[in-house]
Amino acid sequence: MTRTLVAFLLIAAMIASSHAQRPEALYYSVNEEESFESFQRNLASIDIIGPQVFKVDANGIISGNVDPRVMELSRTHGIKVMPLLIQPGFDQPMFQKLLRDPKAQARSIASMVALCKEHRFYGLQFDFENIHVTDRDAYTNYYRAAAAALHKEGFAISMAVVPRISDDPGPTSYHKWIYEYWRGVYDYKAIADVSDFISFMTYDQHTHLTPPGPVAGMPWMIDCIEFVLSQGVPAEKISIGFPFYSTHWFPYAKDEQVQHVAGRSYSYKDVKGIADQHKATIRWDDTEKVNYTIFCNEGLNEHIYFEDAKAMKAKLELLKLYPFRGFSIWRLGNEDPEVWKVLPKAGRR
Repeated sequence: MTRTLVAFLLIAAMIASSHAQRPEALYYSVNEEESFESFQRNLASIDIIGPQVFKVDANGIISGNVDPRVMELSRTHGIKVMPLLIQPGFDQPMFQKLLRDPKAQARSIASMVALCKEHRFYGLQFDFENIHVTDRDAYTNYYRAAAAALHKEGFAISMAVVPRISDDPGPTSYHKWIYEYWRGVYDYKAIADVSDFISFMTYDQHTHLTPPGPVAGMPWMIDCIEFVLSQGVPAEKISIGFPFYSTHWFPYAKDEQVQHVAGRSYSYKDVKGIADQHKATIRWDDTEKVNYTIFCNEGLNEHIYFEDAKAMKAKLELLKLYPFRGFSIWRLGNEDPEVWKVLPKAGRR
């Protein structure tokens, strides 16, 4: 074998390895103009677009549509379209009725297949949330049936799953509640076994119901990752979740009888504006890998945790530590514009 041929093969292997290691980039969108405009600006960075547009009711009727501009740009640029299915308002009693009605489930699954055929979707993603832990088996079986039907017709299926760090409900009433109503329903291993991949939503660590804290602090993210891997889910089937949104905590009075601290999710542009308005000093937390600020507003402290380009750069290091399939980001339109300088270009699998 000549040196020229050896060199050629080495270069080809390096190129192939580089492409193989490039993570698959899934970005979520909603039917808002800022979300579409972000999609339009950043086509080269997107492998899969996940519009959150389809809703399923208790009778198994699916409604909604994908923005035709998203469909046209996706086809032109080779981007896969994988719309999300949700229950309206994450309504738990309504979804429970669907899980107890085999005919409604069959009706919905038939509609899923028809939608994929009609619009030539890559597939669909289940994003049903606020499901009680006692419905774990019913939800898993519904998903298995949908996966079998979609795979039979050559379409992909995935599920967005809420993360947890253990199967211990936790020390407080809040921990118990969020486990029973949000986190505990997902049988990670059974879901992954029939999925093309799962989008592991490692965000919403702190919410409007918790004390101030990161949207997705690094120690918590790693705890979630280690737990799901311990359940037998291969990293190659995980699309790790990253947030584009930030959260602001502030005093809130609903009426004269109800006053409390509230947290609210905002776009980066909005929280940066709030911080600038109050001339707040922004600091880096090197443990959580996130920027934050605490500032005084008329005698009361307010908190902001930022998901910006620096935080994203730190999160992308997780892709070097674990052989994930890729990442899933919620959502286009909320991001720090600088984030696109650190995010990789699309792999176009």
